[in-house]
Amino acid sequence: MLLFKKFDIGPFEIGDYLAIGTIFSATDSVCTLQILSQDETPLLYSLVFGEGVVNDATSIVLFNAVRNFDLTHIDGSTALQLFGNFVYLFLTSTALGIGAGLLSAYIIKALYFARHSTDREVAIVILMSYLSYMLAELFYLSGILTVFFCGIVMSHYTWHNVTESSRITTKHAFATMSFIAETFIFLYVGMDALDIEKWKMVKRSPGTSVGLSSVLLGLILVGRAAFVFPLSFLSNCLKKTPSSKIGFRQQFVIWWAGLMRGAVSMALAYHQFTSSGLTKLTVNAIMITSTISVVLFSTVVFGLITKPLIRLLLPHSLKPGQDNTSDPSSPKGLHFPLLGNGEAGDIDGRSVRRPSSLRMLLQAPSFTVHHYWRKFDDSYMRPVFGGRGFVPFAGSSPTEARNGDAWAR
Repeated sequence: MLLFKKFDIGPFEIGDYLAIGTIFSATDSVCTLQILSQDETPLLYSLVFGEGVVNDATSIVLFNAVRNFDLTHIDGSTALQLFGNFVYLFLTSTALGIGAGLLSAYIIKALYFARHSTDREVAIVILMSYLSYMLAELFYLSGILTVFFCGIVMSHYTWHNVTESSRITTKHAFATMSFIAETFIFLYVGMDALDIEKWKMVKRSPGTSVGLSSVLLGLILVGRAAFVFPLSFLSNCLKKTPSSKIGFRQQFVIWWAGLMRGAVSMALAYHQFTSSGLTKLTVNAIMITSTISVVLFSTVVFGLITKPLIRLLLPHSLKPGQDNTSDPSSPKGLHFPLLGNGEAGDIDGRSVRRPSSLRMLLQAPSFTVHHYWRKFDDSYMRPVFGGRGFVPFAGSSPTEARNGDAWAR
C-alpha cells in the first residue's frame, strides 16, 4: 500500500489493493509443464501442475468474493463474511463440478441412446463439461473450479464408460480446443498490448507505468519466495525419508514456475479496471498497461529462461531401461512413480510399502486414505457410475465389458 501511494496514481481503497493481490496471484505454469517430464520428475510435475490449477481457481474465487463486499470500513465481521463467502464459492463450485461429472458418467453408462455411438458419446462429454461451466456462471460461482473438478470426475468415471474410439476422439477434440483457446488468448494479449488509446492515457507519466510494473514484478518475486520456501521446509520436516523430500533445486523450479502471469491475470484486471472493455480513467489505464507489461515480460523473459534453467538445475535423470510406457486407457497416461519410488512408510506401528506407481496404487492400495477411498469407490460409486481406474475394458464397449467380468479388480 505504501509503495502504491508513492506513485500517486489515484485514490485506492482496501478493496482495490485486495483485488490487485488476487489479480497477480494467478500463475501460468504452462511453460514449465511443457518442459518438465512427468515420468522423470513425477512429484515435481504434480506439485507445479496442482499449484497452477489451484492458484488460478482460488484467485478467481477470491476476486469474486472481494468484489461482493464493501470493504471501505472493514472490521472483524466483514472479514468473517469475506471468508465465509470464499468458502461458499469454493465448496459450491466444487460440488457442482462433481455433480456434472457424475451425471455424465451415469448418462453414458445407464442410458441406451449414448451407447455404441461415438458422436453421441463425444457430444455428451463435451456438452456436460460446458454445462457445468454455464451453470457455474449462471449461479455466480467459479467456472474454472467447476470445470476442473468436473474434468477430474470425468477422467475417473466417464472416460472409462465410453468406447475406445470415443476416448481417442474426445482426447484429440479437447486437445485441439485447448490449443485454439491458448492461441486466441495470446493473440488477444498481443493485440491489446498495441491498444494505442490506453498507452496515450499514460504517456504523460511513462515513468509511473514503468515504475509500477517494476514494483509489481518485485512483489511477485518476493511473494513467491515467501510462499514456496517456508512451505517446502515445513513439508520436508514432515517427511521421514530423504527421497520423499523436496530438494532445494526442486523448490527453486517451483518458485520459478509461479513467476509467470497469463490470461487469468489479464481477464481479472480488465474486469476490475474497465467498463465494457473501455478505460476512461488514467489510473485504470495505468493499471491495465502495468498488468500487460508484467504479463508480457514474465511470459517472454521468464519463459525463455525456463528451459535452460531446468536443464541446469534438473539434468536428465531417467534411468536406462526404466519403463516409460503409459496406460492407453488413461486420458493422460498416468503411469509413473508416485511420491517416493516405493519406499516404506510407518502407519500405526506397521511398516507399509508404498506402491511405486499410480496404477499399482489403484489396483492394490496401501492402508492410507487411498485405500479407504478405493474401498468406498468399489463398493458404492463404480457400480452406479462405472469407471475402472486405469484397467482397460475387455470388450469394445461398456455393454460388452459388462457381459464379462464387469468389476475385475
